[in-house]
Formats: sequence, C-alpha cells, structure tokens
Amino acid sequence: MRRIAASFSTPFALLAIAALAAPVQAGNLDVSIREARSASGQFQVALVDAAGYAGSAAPIAGRLLAPAGDVTHVSFDGVPVGRYALMVIHDENGNGTFDTNLMGMPVEGYGFSNNPPVLRKPTFDEAAFEIGAEPLALDVTIR
Repeated sequence: MRRIAASFSTPFALLAIAALAAPVQAGNLDVSIREARSASGQFQVALVDAAGYAGSAAPIAGRLLAPAGDVTHVSFDGVPVGRYALMVIHDENGNGTFDTNLMGMPVEGYGFSNNPPVLRKPTFDEAAFEIGAEPLALDVTIR
C-alpha cells in the first residue's frame, strides 16, 4: 500500500513544483490621455491595485510626462495579470501637488480609467479594469 501512495504523491509533488516554476503572466497597457486643459506642467500617471487606490500601498507603476498635444500616450509594459485602476493628475503649474481650492475642489485637471461620470472620486470598482496577457488600450479623459 505504501508503494501505491508514494507513486500518487510523486506526480502531485512534481505538478506543484512545476506550478511554482511557471512564468508569471504579464501584459502591456497603452494609455491615451485626452483633453488636457493646457500644454503646461506635467501628467502624473499612477497604475494602482486596490490597496494603492485606497492609499495604503504604493502604486504598481507611475509615470511623469509632459502633455503632448491633443493626445498624450504612455505605456506600462510587463504588468502582472490582475485588476488595476489608473489615476491621472495634470499638474498644470508644475508644483508637484494636486491643487484644490478652499473647499477642496480640484483646480487642476484629473482623470481615472473608465472615465466614470461621477462628481466625486470614483470607487476602485468604477475605475477598475483587468490586465491579461494580451495588450490592453485605454483612454483617460481629463476633467
């Protein structure tokens, strides 16, 4: 009986080792940022998971880039398969912060993946998208 049990456990052990050694799937994300309010300053683009969206973890990846006309393109390559959101701030005056007025309302442009039509910061679920092994293209419109 021990011999049979040993023969069954060996294939399962090999499968477990093979699963651990399998390459992690990753995809590429191409983002088009549209309707910049001006050509000045820079875009701050953050690719975040749920924890990063809530502010309890660092972004998965980030980019700083100048507006490039009507559409500004940015890419994230080799992103692990998963669920993410994009947050974009147009730091128009280049001071490194997202400026708001005395009431806390934004005075600089911003946008989120899926362009949710809400008058508040969208929830993670409203802005979330899935990255798989296939390339993904998204548009983010600046408000």
